[in-house]
Amino acid sequence: MYTSFFNLREVPFSIAPDPAYLYMSPRHQEALGHLLYGTGQYGGFVQLTGEVGTGKTTIVRTLLAQKLQNVDVAMIHNPRQSEPEFVQSICDELGVKYVKAGATLKVMVDALNAFLLDQHAAGRRTVLIIDEAQQLAPEVLEQVRLLTNLETTKEKLLRIMLIGQPELAELLGRQDLRQLAQRITARYHLTPLDSGETAEYIAHRLQVAGGARDLFSPAAVKLVHKYSGGVPRLVNIICDRALLGAYSRSLRQVSPEIVQVAAGEVLGLGALQQPALRAALKLPRPTLRSLEIGLAVVGLAVAALLLRERWPVSDPAPASAVAASMPAPPAAEPVAAPAAAEVAMATPAAVVVAPAPTAAVPPPATPIVAAAAPGLDLNGASAPLNQLMLRLGRLWLRDFRAGNEKACRALHRLRLECLKGNAEWSDLAAMNLPAILTLSVQGELRYVLLRELGRDQAVLLTEQGKQSLQLSTLDPLWTGEYLLLWQRETDELSIGPETRGEPVQWLRIRLADRLKKAVGDPADGRWDAELREAVQRFQTIHGIRPDGIAGARTLLALADRRGAPLLSPRP
Repeated sequence: MYTSFFNLREVPFSIAPDPAYLYMSPRHQEALGHLLYGTGQYGGFVQLTGEVGTGKTTIVRTLLAQKLQNVDVAMIHNPRQSEPEFVQSICDELGVKYVKAGATLKVMVDALNAFLLDQHAAGRRTVLIIDEAQQLAPEVLEQVRLLTNLETTKEKLLRIMLIGQPELAELLGRQDLRQLAQRITARYHLTPLDSGETAEYIAHRLQVAGGARDLFSPAAVKLVHKYSGGVPRLVNIICDRALLGAYSRSLRQVSPEIVQVAAGEVLGLGALQQPALRAALKLPRPTLRSLEIGLAVVGLAVAALLLRERWPVSDPAPASAVAASMPAPPAAEPVAAPAAAEVAMATPAAVVVAPAPTAAVPPPATPIVAAAAPGLDLNGASAPLNQLMLRLGRLWLRDFRAGNEKACRALHRLRLECLKGNAEWSDLAAMNLPAILTLSVQGELRYVLLRELGRDQAVLLTEQGKQSLQLSTLDPLWTGEYLLLWQRETDELSIGPETRGEPVQWLRIRLADRLKKAVGDPADGRWDAELREAVQRFQTIHGIRPDGIAGARTLLALADRRGAPLLSPRP
């Protein structure tokens, strides 16, 4: 619909895994490297995990497109099978010959073993890739382990790759599957794109489709990253809807306002009704209320009218009687919520958008970027990000100097970690540490250092000293993005099912102290269900998404704050 308007050869943000649009971030390249290692002479058992939509399937397709020499691949797409069905699927994928009528599991495994020995003698390697491996039944996983016993004196005959969601790591952490877990020789967890990679990803896909790399304004790209969390699939869906929105207004560039409306649509009405997502996305309550009433009364037809009202044209069609009778939306009010970085996105819902108008389009009535607020001296309060990073580092270490290194890398060597995310004031108060805030002022990004935070006031640390102002003054300018430092007490930045030894022992002791209840044997360095439940309980208490993995937010909440600079003193 919009391709000719933007001079695109085709739709750039299709969710189909088209190899022509492949974008390999450094973490995708590293994940591919792990899979390539698994196909090599000494590759054995590889595990690749990642959240839904992060690009695991794309990486597997990229591997298969490598035209690997002397390598045969069996791909299992449906892991919900019994043991005999599973082995039969492998044999059928590889073209193993066996008598199918009444074939037992032993008959198929023996035939598979003979086939693998023949392939090995011919100088060929065989790889088994199991997608959605978190859905494998425990008895099938045990069969996978038995297949790893097919080997010569020097190497494995069958190289196995388990591809799955994070639940796969938890599944393999079970005590009864420890023999299988111990055989995994390489593990990699694929994380979402960061803000810079998201910008490159969007520009790359636009360029491949024949369009301009700057169809999205810089501020719009930042909002795409914020709402999608850097998950490529969500980036595609939001960007596609945003291009459709810009087309409906005859705009040649996607603005932050258009991204905001598009994100609200693709996250689905059910998600927008949740207070946490509503606050995390910073959607104005009038917009949300209009969507709720419109979709409830007359469905998609009124949704199109609402879209025209949100994105007006110079000569809009008169509203229907139903739309005219809709109650006026209530005034916007703040809603407290967990950090946006900890909120899970909902499944997108399809919404029909009105065709593009032919009339000229006036500027939006309400710009999304607020002007500088009264009482805030931005010239004195804001500073370049590198200067603020040094200032923030010196709150922790008086003589901190980054030298030629990036500040976060230099701080890491000193056991201080950078944590970047999106949040509300309540989240910053809970973390209780100084933070660099990203402001949007008349289309430009500015950075300030938050030094103190009260119920109604914030104190910024400037070169001239402290500057105090009301939160109501700062809030319209704050994009929700923050960066803070926290002190690491272990060598791990994430403690989960794959972690063993001292970090797990430290986690048990610290959780027992915080929860006032023993969490297993303090000397036990293995991950188990009791520890996971304790992590989830602690996360729930502290408003952190209860995923059962002790990541940066959880470790920060567990950290000893003695000697740390705080936003507000606590008893």
